[in-house]
Formats: sequence, structure tokens, C-alpha cells
Amino acid sequence: MARPKGSKNKARIVKASVDYAAVVAEKTAEKEKIESEVAALTANLDDLKTQLKAKKAELKAATKELAKAENKKAAAEAKAAEEAKKGEAEDVLKKLLASGMTAEEILAKLQ
Repeated sequence: MARPKGSKNKARIVKASVDYAAVVAEKTAEKEKIESEVAALTANLDDLKTQLKAKKAELKAATKELAKAENKKAAAEAKAAEEAKKGEAEDVLKKLLASGMTAEEILAKLQ
């Protein structure tokens, strides 16, 4: 077995005593600071959640209104197209009657 190196007679250095009260006070202050930041962030998060909920409700209402407006627009366009088609059919009918065709001949032509 090898011999340990170094002198066995060296002076032992006494470690300086640590001021645990100061360390505890420092860590406690740091903990309280972090807790206050967490509380502030939580309050901010709750506020943002309520704002998000309100905005989603507004978006839903706007989407419904948009869908209603699009449906009304489509219905109006369909009605206008139907009116135009009806007017065109009446014009053709008047031209055929003016040209001397009878109503029976016109019906036969349409079928």
C-alpha cells in the first residue's frame, strides 16, 4: 500500500463562520419578490383571459351577422335573376304574339 503524501502536521484552517441569518433574510426577500411577480402575472393573465373571452364573443356575433348578410345578398341576387328571367320571357312572348303566332303555337314551341 502506498504512503499518503503530504505532512500530517500541517495546521488546520478554521473556516469562517457563515452568517446564516443574513443568508436566510436574503433568500426570504428573493422569494417574496418572486411571489409578488407571480401574483402580478397571474392577475394579468386573468385579465387577458376575460378580454379574450369578450373578443371571441364579439367575433362570433360578427360572424353570425356576416352570414346573415351573405344569405340576404344571395337571396336578393336570386330574386333579381328570377325577375330578369321573367321579364325576358314576357318580352319573348310579346314578340311572338306581335309576329302573329297564336298562343297554342307558342305553347307547342315552348314544349
